[in-house]
Amino acid sequence: MVIAERLKTLRKQRKLSQGDIEKRTGLLRCYVSRVENGRTVPGIETLEKLAGAVGVPVYHFFYKGEKPRAVKFPRASERVWGGSSRDARTLYKFRRLLAHMREADRKLLLQVAQIMSQKTGSSAADKSKGSL
Repeated sequence: MVIAERLKTLRKQRKLSQGDIEKRTGLLRCYVSRVENGRTVPGIETLEKLAGAVGVPVYHFFYKGEKPRAVKFPRASERVWGGSSRDARTLYKFRRLLAHMREADRKLLLQVAQIMSQKTGSSAADKSKGSL
């Protein structure tokens, strides 16, 4: 809904009609209407066209300020799961195997993993303190 509201607001602020957007983007007027009413979620390429038509960067559809918020990326020295090809292969295998499971089994596995993470979260911290 944020995209729909922002598009409509930006279009009206610039005194543009949906027909003007149609001419500037090549998108049909009825499509622009569906986006503004929240019935259709546009793809990235379409968002770029719409942003160009109203004269704003794409992030304006998601963020209300003049500049986007700063994104903090992990440092190279910080170990992030999924940052290596080994992790990616493990995740791929895990996803493939989960796809073959029944829904009830997946839910059970998720519950067990949640319980295990709660228990090992505190004991893992205790173990790491003891190894120093």
